[in-house]
Amino acid sequence: MAEPLRRRLPLLPLLLLAAGGLRAAERSGGSSSAMEELATEKEAEESHRQDSVSLLTFILLLTLTILTIWLFKHRRVRFLHETGLAMIYGLIVGVILRYGTPSTSGHDKPFSCSQEDRPFTTLLVNVSGKFFEYTLKGEISPGKIHNVEQNDMLRKVTFDPEVFFNILLPPIIFHAGYSLKKRHFFRNLGSILAYAFLGTAVSCFIIGNLMYGVVKLMKLVGQLSDKFYYTDCLLFGAIISATDPVTVLAIFNELHADVDLYALLFGESVLNDAVAIVLSSSIVAYQPTGENTHAFDAAAFFKSVGVFLGIFSGSFMMGAVTGVVTALVTKFTKLHCFPLLETALFFLMSWSTFLLAEACGFTGVVAVLFCGITQAHYTYNNLSVESRSRTKQLFEVLHFLAENFIFSYMGLALFTFQKHIFSPVFIIGAFVAIFLGRAAHIYPLSFLLNLGRRHKISWSFQHMMMFSGLRGAMAFALAIRDTATYSHQMMFSTTLLIVFFTVWIVGGGTTPMLSWLNIRVGVDPDQDPPPTNDSFQVLQGDGQDSARRNRTKQESAWLFRLWYSFDHNYLKPILTHSGPPLTTTLPSWCGLIARCLTSPQVYDNQEQLREEDSDFILNDGDLTVTYGDTTITANGSSGPHTATTNLDSRRTKSSSEEALERDLGAADHEVTSRGTRLVFPLEYNA
Repeated sequence: MAEPLRRRLPLLPLLLLAAGGLRAAERSGGSSSAMEELATEKEAEESHRQDSVSLLTFILLLTLTILTIWLFKHRRVRFLHETGLAMIYGLIVGVILRYGTPSTSGHDKPFSCSQEDRPFTTLLVNVSGKFFEYTLKGEISPGKIHNVEQNDMLRKVTFDPEVFFNILLPPIIFHAGYSLKKRHFFRNLGSILAYAFLGTAVSCFIIGNLMYGVVKLMKLVGQLSDKFYYTDCLLFGAIISATDPVTVLAIFNELHADVDLYALLFGESVLNDAVAIVLSSSIVAYQPTGENTHAFDAAAFFKSVGVFLGIFSGSFMMGAVTGVVTALVTKFTKLHCFPLLETALFFLMSWSTFLLAEACGFTGVVAVLFCGITQAHYTYNNLSVESRSRTKQLFEVLHFLAENFIFSYMGLALFTFQKHIFSPVFIIGAFVAIFLGRAAHIYPLSFLLNLGRRHKISWSFQHMMMFSGLRGAMAFALAIRDTATYSHQMMFSTTLLIVFFTVWIVGGGTTPMLSWLNIRVGVDPDQDPPPTNDSFQVLQGDGQDSARRNRTKQESAWLFRLWYSFDHNYLKPILTHSGPPLTTTLPSWCGLIARCLTSPQVYDNQEQLREEDSDFILNDGDLTVTYGDTTITANGSSGPHTATTNLDSRRTKSSSEEALERDLGAADHEVTSRGTRLVFPLEYNA
């Protein structure tokens, strides 16, 4: 027994050494794990610090822009708008970040995954038994595999494109609809719709076809290093057709330029953005069948047209329904007793419209635009006085900050964006195509519109509209949303340069252009130009306010006036605290429903019936015909030169139309021979 024991004894020191080694290894592994955790915490802290610095950079840019705007307004400097200033400051900061900050990140090591035929959105990588998560940032061309950005700060200030669409664009678009000056907008509604829909489509296809010729030229001269399809050219046409004359409109507002010109430009830009984004979605949805997915296919073309109509109409309905729901909530609850809650609900409902439309596959820009128009038309009447002021100021501030943030980022992106592709031939061709597309957009349509307009769009207005076709936030947001391919990267870089040029050069030349075209400035927004010989005359009797309402009724589209009469008599009383009581407009057998839906405020305060929207409502007696020295009113009475009829607001519109038709039919020969004047009454009846 002793011998085996002696033989085993030398093993004890070995076992003890092995146990000690294991404990040492455990201590070493534990210390290395602790070091790794400490390094990870330091990296997280450094990342948090860089995030704070990047946001602070943009806040300082906005602060500097605001102070410079004050200085420019104080000195009455108009050659450069606030958006141009924001871009200049963005450029300066971009240069500093690009060339003044050292590289801080580690070296990137490429791994080969030849077995996979598609990229993964999220990748889990096993590093020494620990799994790390990586997310997809985008494709990198083989020639730039070693030029990946190594500066963490530049990476931090490069935002996800969805930030622009989901956070920055909604307040800009909503404010455009919520602050809409309805009287001048709807007086020119037909022309605005023609410019926004037909004009944008014409501009898109002209620019797209011209740029396809430029691409073919680039291929011939050897300046095209990758694929650039016809659909890409059409997409560029849709993106660059989105006008944003914010600089021109701001100068117009400051100088009080002609209100009709302002309405035409503002209305076109508001609807044009919506049309451009839906048009770009339709082009992306164009997918021909067969091997050549970029050839023309009639079925795919009509499918894209259907997509355009479906997306636009669906987005319009979603925005309008959200506005109506908000109006009903604010009417049938007592939220007006709590202005803070009322304002918060208004804000959340308005913003959620954009996200809801995007989540349902529609376009949030269209939805939030028409939500803003609906909120201004209905919900605004139900809000308390405090909430009305708060909502106006809230969205005005958000619009100002978001717009200047985007323009600051544009300047920054010229130096921080990693995938720029600048082609001189493509850039020059784009400028020429935009000029020709804008000309084909404005002049032919203006000629056709003038055939049916009483108040013609003058040559000076047309030249100013041609000059004012600036590109801005919407074109930039559409271009940066997809920069994965060679063609899209070239389109984004070119769009950026076009925005710079139009904001600085065209925006700065607005004041001299107004003077050169002899467009009147210093005009009261409620003052209308004097009637021309070919327009109908308004009898002056009760003052300028009555004449202003009469001219608005006269020049608004007849279909729109019919809609507004229906809206005033039925929708306004149902959705708001304004309008005539439903007991006076609905049939007698609907008395119970009418009393339930009519707000008590309608009966308590009859003065509120006299609202701004009455400019568009066709009431009895709206039409009065003067034959020589005699004036015939809608009720058949007559008198020398003056209309003295007092009509009951409960009378139906058909009676006035029948009387007018009867009077016109009885004296057609007098209308021709004695120079009839069609006038409106100078007395307002709710």
